[in-house]
Amino acid sequence: MTTATATWIGSISVLLWGTLALLTKLTGGHIPEFQLMAMTFSIAFFLMAVRWLRAGHMGIRFARQSVFAWCIGVVGLFGYHFAYFKAMTLAPAVEVSLLAYLWPLFIVLFSAFLPGESLRAQHIAGAVMALVGCWLLIGRNSSGFSVENVDGYLVAFACALIWSSYSVLSRLVKSVPTDAVGWFCGVTAVLAWVCHLLWEQTVWPDSWSQWVGVIGLGLGPVGIAFFTWDYGVKHGNIQLLGTLAYSAPLISVVLLVLAGFGEATNAVIAASVLIVVGSLVAGRAGRGGEVPNHDSLDQQSKVTASDKINKCPGS
Repeated sequence: MTTATATWIGSISVLLWGTLALLTKLTGGHIPEFQLMAMTFSIAFFLMAVRWLRAGHMGIRFARQSVFAWCIGVVGLFGYHFAYFKAMTLAPAVEVSLLAYLWPLFIVLFSAFLPGESLRAQHIAGAVMALVGCWLLIGRNSSGFSVENVDGYLVAFACALIWSSYSVLSRLVKSVPTDAVGWFCGVTAVLAWVCHLLWEQTVWPDSWSQWVGVIGLGLGPVGIAFFTWDYGVKHGNIQLLGTLAYSAPLISVVLLVLAGFGEATNAVIAASVLIVVGSLVAGRAGRGGEVPNHDSLDQQSKVTASDKINKCPGS
């Protein structure tokens, strides 16, 4: 499979994360954060379990991963959400979102340290343009940063570091199959249930629309999105994926406007232009190499061997 195909698969996550706000709106907004997290990650685990059962096994072999891979998966999935919810209790939601959404830019920057990757000026320029658009989109309702909320800002900044690190470090364990993410989701769900039972009071959905929101979150932004993102960052153009991630809040706003929960303002239009142009700039920076297959490797080795024979003295 080519790098371009893997990148397209990864970009499915961005589209699904764009539905996050609308689906969360459907849940009614009164389900406690850790309970909602536990419910949706449980659905994500069962979604992958269905895949295993259809293949005729329980997926146990996918749980046999290195400690390093488990740390990346669980700390990335659970750590990010835990820090995000904690930041929301310490600082205003808008400012928290502005800082947490530094993670796509960090992915672009951190990817330069990966083996075989190179960072171009277009990658940085595109990511920064998209970041400005994202901040313009989210920050239009901001009342400004305040010294009193610095603790929340630091935790929100940690969110960006956790998720960007998870995405980039996943490249180092690219041999770990995406099915293993199902187990990471399962452990994340268990940890979220523990946090819920310790700190929250259980509130179950009381209407079909709320259940649709919860199930939709578990199947899409929390379920399939994490699986496609894992494959994308491991085998695709990670710099382009980082820049494309800024489209998620734009998609969220567009869906809310279409659903009647918002309006298209000048800020939304300006942000749309910046995010789209930034993504195009990053995309023109060049695609990564192909994900090699055996046939291409065999053909390359034959060509190399032929070249060596032709270059031998006396040939």
